[in-house]
Amino acid sequence: MTNEERIVLVTGAGSGIGRATAWAFAGAGARVVAVGRGEAALEATAAGHPGVEVLVGDVAVAGGAERIGEAVAERYGRLDVLVNNAGVVRSAPLGELRRAAVEEQVATNLVGPAMLTGSVLPLLRAAGGVVVNVSTSIGQRGWPGSSVYAATKAGLEALTRSWAVELAPQGVRVVAVAPGAVETPIVRELSPERVAALREWQVAHTPAGRLGRPEEVAWAITRLADPAASFVTGVVLPVDGGAVVA
Repeated sequence: MTNEERIVLVTGAGSGIGRATAWAFAGAGARVVAVGRGEAALEATAAGHPGVEVLVGDVAVAGGAERIGEAVAERYGRLDVLVNNAGVVRSAPLGELRRAAVEEQVATNLVGPAMLTGSVLPLLRAAGGVVVNVSTSIGQRGWPGSSVYAATKAGLEALTRSWAVELAPQGVRVVAVAPGAVETPIVRELSPERVAALREWQVAHTPAGRLGRPEEVAWAITRLADPAASFVTGVVLPVDGGAVVA
């Protein structure tokens, strides 16, 4: 199958890694469905390449993943690649955790990917498709103050390995990338002072000595999803400048 025939669904496509991934697949000739909660942000993503189309939806709400799956089935009738990229961080030390923030992270980072993947599984199965989950390198180590976020991403990696085994007989591959510190707006709810302190800490703990770029993570996602990687499944690929091994 040529890239021109592939249908790719990317969640959290309104900014950062999701936007870069949508552009990377579209640049290779695929038809990309950019999913997210904010229509304006998605339209900005779509404006970057004619191969990107917009689908407003929220995997974190009840029934949201199913509605996305139904829309893709009705509009395209197939799905070759699903990129579960949508994610939220609500940083707080243990004694200051709030239930709403915990539940939001679990719903978006863990429940949402599970429900969406299940919703589009018939399409993936028919196409011999690929699921790429976007985790984080801190899912493999401690990150004080963001323990719930790290836990949800560690859970997503566990889903990756389990689904890879479960779905291999059905012709579906499941892989993950684990980005490290990347220049994205995911910490935009923090004050400028806290963002600066966080960035300084991240660079200090990254052997490459810099933050990553969204397009560098997108490169890894597109390579893992490529048909040439047909013997690769169940892996979690760090894209973190060496942070996880430092």
